[in-house]
Amino acid sequence: MKIGLISDTHGYLDEQVFEYFKDCDEIWHGGDIGLLQVLEDLEKFKPTFAVYGNIDNHIIQAATQEDLIIEREGMKIYMTHIGGKPPSYNPRVRKIIEDIKPDVFVCGHSHILRVMTDPKRAPLLYLNPGAAGRQGFHKIRTLLRFDIENATIKNMQAIELGPKGRK
Repeated sequence: MKIGLISDTHGYLDEQVFEYFKDCDEIWHGGDIGLLQVLEDLEKFKPTFAVYGNIDNHIIQAATQEDLIIEREGMKIYMTHIGGKPPSYNPRVRKIIEDIKPDVFVCGHSHILRVMTDPKRAPLLYLNPGAAGRQGFHKIRTLLRFDIENATIKNMQAIELGPKGRK
């Protein structure tokens, strides 16, 4: 199964996303979608699973969830927008991680691309795709793309979409 992971679009969806995610089976959006149109465009393109972020209005919140727990190819995935990072999760997220024991934790919010194993909860894999939108302090817009097969993540790719100011 091929996954395209995006976050923090803040109402802007770069056309390059469709090219980079063309072979993906699903798209996961880690929140701060910004405009319902962004979510609708992704959903028309590929099955999309999304959580809402702190900038998302009640319309986007009604179309998504704060927390999403899914299973793919033998792996339990937990996704939320604001989660912190290993090993310093926010208290709400830490409790959920301890309760459900996911294999993969996905979040956004920081605008910092990061892929790492949680040293205290190994083999928990932490994924933050950075920010794909044009708002925020990041300089380069980023995505992640990877495969899940037989309870293993492989072929992890960090993708740069270019400077945040460029269309």
